[in-house]
Amino acid sequence: MEAGSLPLELWRMILAYLPLPDLGRCSLVCRAWYELILSLDRTRWRQLYLGYTECRHPNWPNQPDVEPESWREAFKQHYLASKMWTKNAAILETSVCFSLFRRRRTRRTLSVGPGHEFHSLGSALAMSSLFDRILLFPGLHEEQGEIILKVPVEIVGHGKLGEVALLASIDQQCSTTRLCNLVFMPAWFSPFMFKTTSGHVQFDNCNFENGHIQVHGPGTCQVKFCTFKNTHVFLHNVPLCVLENCEFVGSENNSVTVEGHPSSENNWAYTHLLGLIRSSPSVLPTEDSDSLMSLDLESRDQAWSPRTCGIVIEGSQSPTSPAAGSPKAGSQEAEVGSDGEGVARTPDSSDGGLSPSGEDEDEDQLTYRLSYQVQGPRPVLGGSFLGPPLPGASIQLPSCLVLNSLHQELQKDREAMALASSVQGCLIRKCLFRDGKGGVFVCSYGRAKMEGNIFRNLTYAVRCIHNSKIIMLRNHIHHCRASGIFLRLEGGGLIAGNNIYDNAEAGVDIRKKSNPLILCNQIHHGLRSGIVVLGNGKGIIRNNQIFSNKEAGIYILYHGNPVVSRNHIFKGSAAGIAVNENGRGLITENVIQENQWGGVDIRRGGVPILRSNLICFGYSDGVVVGDEGKGLLEGNTIYANKGCGVWMMSSSLPHITSNHVSYNGVYGVAVFSQKDGSGESPGGHVAQENFGEDGDATLWETELEKDDDLLCRPIATALVESNTVNHNGASGLYVQSSELLHVITNVIHANGDRGITVAQSSQLTRVANNSISCNHQSGVKVEAQCKVEFRGNGIYDNRGHGIITKGDSTVIENDIIGNQGSGLQLLPTSDTKESLRCDKLWLPLPGNKEPDPFIPGLRHCRAGPCQGSAAGEHRLPGQDQQDHLSADLKQPRMHHAEQQVLGLQEKV
Repeated sequence: MEAGSLPLELWRMILAYLPLPDLGRCSLVCRAWYELILSLDRTRWRQLYLGYTECRHPNWPNQPDVEPESWREAFKQHYLASKMWTKNAAILETSVCFSLFRRRRTRRTLSVGPGHEFHSLGSALAMSSLFDRILLFPGLHEEQGEIILKVPVEIVGHGKLGEVALLASIDQQCSTTRLCNLVFMPAWFSPFMFKTTSGHVQFDNCNFENGHIQVHGPGTCQVKFCTFKNTHVFLHNVPLCVLENCEFVGSENNSVTVEGHPSSENNWAYTHLLGLIRSSPSVLPTEDSDSLMSLDLESRDQAWSPRTCGIVIEGSQSPTSPAAGSPKAGSQEAEVGSDGEGVARTPDSSDGGLSPSGEDEDEDQLTYRLSYQVQGPRPVLGGSFLGPPLPGASIQLPSCLVLNSLHQELQKDREAMALASSVQGCLIRKCLFRDGKGGVFVCSYGRAKMEGNIFRNLTYAVRCIHNSKIIMLRNHIHHCRASGIFLRLEGGGLIAGNNIYDNAEAGVDIRKKSNPLILCNQIHHGLRSGIVVLGNGKGIIRNNQIFSNKEAGIYILYHGNPVVSRNHIFKGSAAGIAVNENGRGLITENVIQENQWGGVDIRRGGVPILRSNLICFGYSDGVVVGDEGKGLLEGNTIYANKGCGVWMMSSSLPHITSNHVSYNGVYGVAVFSQKDGSGESPGGHVAQENFGEDGDATLWETELEKDDDLLCRPIATALVESNTVNHNGASGLYVQSSELLHVITNVIHANGDRGITVAQSSQLTRVANNSISCNHQSGVKVEAQCKVEFRGNGIYDNRGHGIITKGDSTVIENDIIGNQGSGLQLLPTSDTKESLRCDKLWLPLPGNKEPDPFIPGLRHCRAGPCQGSAAGEHRLPGQDQQDHLSADLKQPRMHHAEQQVLGLQEKV
């Protein structure tokens, strides 16, 4: 910089004394001087801004203690906005109509007040001309009749805000006007303080108390740095209005009402307002400003509360059945359980698998293979949990489950980006709504956009009804006495990047065909549910964090049918997602963890589709399908919940397929048939009674559409199909039901108790083509008076017996191989009759390295030592029947097989 020998600090000190016009001239000298003027941002520019009586702190009212990024830029934006009302001056001054009256075109200042040129505002207006400035001096100015503005003027209060009060009812009939630094109160004859139907009005740094402001389209308004105390702003069919940096306090009704579709007829100010909005700093997210929503689970949990355990999903691997591990050398301890159930314990062995013989055997003799290929489940979340949960372990999720930032979501969804960038109707940004009844009410095809506002201590923050659309970006909504955001009667729009918390009712309430896009919000610490969808409500709920709510994180009922995807729902005091009262929905790729009740709870006619979700670390069950609950559970990972993985009622006819259910505290899958759903199951499950968000179902009967349920499928029985159920604390599958049940092509492996326990089954339970292996007790146990059919299963390497049955069992074409106890134990009350045929029983014999195959056909075990006889013919694994053998060769082998059976020591 060529500034002589003076240092820069001295130049800054000198320039700090210059007024605004001189600073502008100095900045035009050269580039060095321009940069020197810019360097005065924290000193002279800040002093100029704060000394300007027509504006307040640039971050008022929400963050008055936070300095702006640039005081000069804030001053420039306010200066340009304050001159916006005069943009049509050239048009008016060249108007033929006005030139006929030959009014003066030079702008005058008219003073109103005691001892000044005019004693009232009305008399000053009668003498004013185009764009004159009317200066009201301190005092109370009361007008006894309605004031009609016929020419554009500027009405400004002299002195500090609050020193000039105006009691008047003003009707604007001119094209533009500006009011600044005034306190408005209604006149005695009308509650309306200001109204306009076609022109543009600009309010700067004003207070409004106990009245109404009304703007009808094609009229427009621009309001900045204003306070509204118990004042209602009514905008009807407005094409564009801007409310910025305003405070709304103590409203007895709605603070702002936006009604009607934006007018297609625009006045002169529409284009200028639109340009001003687009030139001002936006609150649309960028990658740098969106770090909070892109937090991973580990960082987020550290921010809210410490974690006690972790999860790992490796997205690059394909899920497989849990691999069987080899046991370590050591002695086996035999234990005899109740009902004569033998259990073999290997203290040093792992849960992964068991071997039927000693450690000196060859590797090919340690493994038994099924005679058919087991159909495994389809991929679950691109990977599966292969190990137990470890305290303090880090959390790694596949890419499909990691939360994106709002910026990333908008970049991927071009329609959402276009919606977020659009401006139509009313724009409300950086405002504070507090301590009143309602915030913003949008109705009758209205359009409103809200950015960076705070709504607190209201009855509700935003209501959107009657085909209206709202865009809500980065607002804070908290401590509402009802729901935070309420949509009904086909309301919609975009709700993105908001922080919604501590509300008495739902954070977001969607009803009656409303269909919003709810994206990247934080909805937490609500006194009831996070999001409620009911009364035929729809919507897309994506990429949100929903946590620490007193009731369900997402509650769907009364024919609600949203799409819920890629959300993180955690640490709720009730269920993560609850679907009741004929609720529906597609629930996919969510992370649902650490909730007090079921991760997903389906009851009373709920028919959702749950697909590819991670449901883990719950303090109760993973998924609960209660009384009359239906739905499809497909491809979910249900992991490390303290209760059951899936707790369901067979009468509800759920379809559970291709899920990975592992490391849960009690049963992997538990099937019950209590009709009332109120009993406590053996696994400790206590039925949930009420998620309570809205009243009785009868209130909605007249409003619901009787359309066909698209999710209903012709399923006549409950179906558990193609699941992987492993390493659960009790039985992999527990059945206590009086309805039909089909258990088909599942992998049930290494569970803490039996593979399958059938405690009650008055109707037929069909168990077919399953792999039941390496469980800590028997593979299958059937209690008395149960009807079960076993067909085509592979039951092998279990620590107890292969099958124990007291009931009416049909055992057909199963491979029962390498179990530590007997292959099949028939207890005294068993009634298998002629049902045992074509099975392969491989039993380990002392001193033999190769297991000796036993012929199928054992009919019954009577009281006392086993008295059964082999009625079939010897069949080697993988060989055809040896019909050509002579009878004298068969008889010794038959006798030898009977000796094996007698060696099992089955007792009453």
